[in-house]
Amino acid sequence: MITIRTARADDEAALARLDERTWTPAVSPAPAPPPGTPFFDDGTRPEDVLVAEHGGAVAGYVRLGEGFGIPAHRHVAVIGGLAVDPERQRLGIARRLVDAAVAEARQRGARKVTLRVLGHNTGARRVYERCGFVVEGVLRGEFRIDGQDVDDILMARSLA
Repeated sequence: MITIRTARADDEAALARLDERTWTPAVSPAPAPPPGTPFFDDGTRPEDVLVAEHGGAVAGYVRLGEGFGIPAHRHVAVIGGLAVDPERQRLGIARRLVDAAVAEARQRGARKVTLRVLGHNTGARRVYERCGFVVEGVLRGEFRIDGQDVDDILMARSLA
């Protein structure tokens, strides 16, 4: 059974391990997090993270944050990270997490949810599309990863 809940402070070690296990150049242009990097910090609080549990263990998470932090952008929520344990992929966890993040954004009063995804991350793009997100913009060749130009794709879902 898969359950979705708000993260707790005691999830930190499991979430940090999950980040280490799931990082690849296919999902992030940033360097891999060094072992021991804390998951929670000034930019990520437990209440900003929804956790999926499967079989009593942390199986995935989604980060949900605010837009630019200015009054004119308060109506926009941002999915700033999504990860699913590689051993638990293809169970619908990613879709459940994204749907839960959209519901949470709506509850917080958002009228729109945005996210950015690398162009070559077709699996994540399919999940987002199945959850109602559409492409709103493409920054062509925004990143250079493993010697290849990679697009940065802005996707969004209206909640209005």
